[in-house]
Amino acid sequence: MNNIKTKFSIKDLENISGVKAHTIRIWEKRYDLLTPSRTKGNSRFYDQENLQKLLNVILLNNNNYKISKIAALTNDEIVLKAREIALLNNVDDDAINSLKIAMYNFDQNLFNKVYAELLTKKTFQEIFKDTFVPLLNFIGLLWQTKSLTPAHEHFISNLISQKIQVNTERINFKPTSNKKVYVLYLPENEIHELGLLYLNYELKLRGLHSVYLGQSVPLKNLEDLQNVFNSICFISYFIVEPSEDKIVPYYTEFSKIMKNSGNELWVIGKKALGTNPKNAFKNIKIFSQTTDVLEKL
Repeated sequence: MNNIKTKFSIKDLENISGVKAHTIRIWEKRYDLLTPSRTKGNSRFYDQENLQKLLNVILLNNNNYKISKIAALTNDEIVLKAREIALLNNVDDDAINSLKIAMYNFDQNLFNKVYAELLTKKTFQEIFKDTFVPLLNFIGLLWQTKSLTPAHEHFISNLISQKIQVNTERINFKPTSNKKVYVLYLPENEIHELGLLYLNYELKLRGLHSVYLGQSVPLKNLEDLQNVFNSICFISYFIVEPSEDKIVPYYTEFSKIMKNSGNELWVIGKKALGTNPKNAFKNIKIFSQTTDVLEKL
């Protein structure tokens, strides 16, 4: 967690920004927009300032600023104009870029302004799908390249979490005739709950009875729910935990706890795909992503 990447290759910049490495090189050589450094072995690399500048340049370029005009601006002017656009524009790609800038600058005011602008054009469901999900995918990529500090990730995740919870509280809950209870939880040592929070929002929106347990729930604790509810569908995300070699033992333990109750476990996440060999566990279903679960509902 403390070994955060501060040196980026041209390929890193391409992956993070979505702009081809060839284009980035042209911007660098022809317009002097980026200033790479060199390692002792003479390999080129870019620092975090270059990464942030590149995101700002892309935002300006997507809003009809020619690269030649951007190159004539000072670094401070680029930041200022990018922020102005971020505050005013609600186009999906620009909104995502604006939220990236808000994350890197720990700018809650910018986050809220972009979100408020999006709300004038979209429902919360559309904002989550079109803006927050791509942003979270971007954050996942940053984790893969060790380009993000825990502080950045916690900052933006908590802001999104607040929006999900506020919108969940606003739902005028109208229960359906469905008697099944959906119990949402994360396994022990798993703390990444945004997907689970959003799924809880969708369940309540549909008038379904959900019980939200949240992060890091010991498997044994699920037994208590059986003493209260007759028909339960447990739903969990496997993002970091359990480790791959412990997933099948986890299913085995779950099945033992549930006995012959008929209660199910729905597991979401690519990590779990292929871990239920030959449908060995009849009461366990694996889903790649949240949208697959929503279709099932």
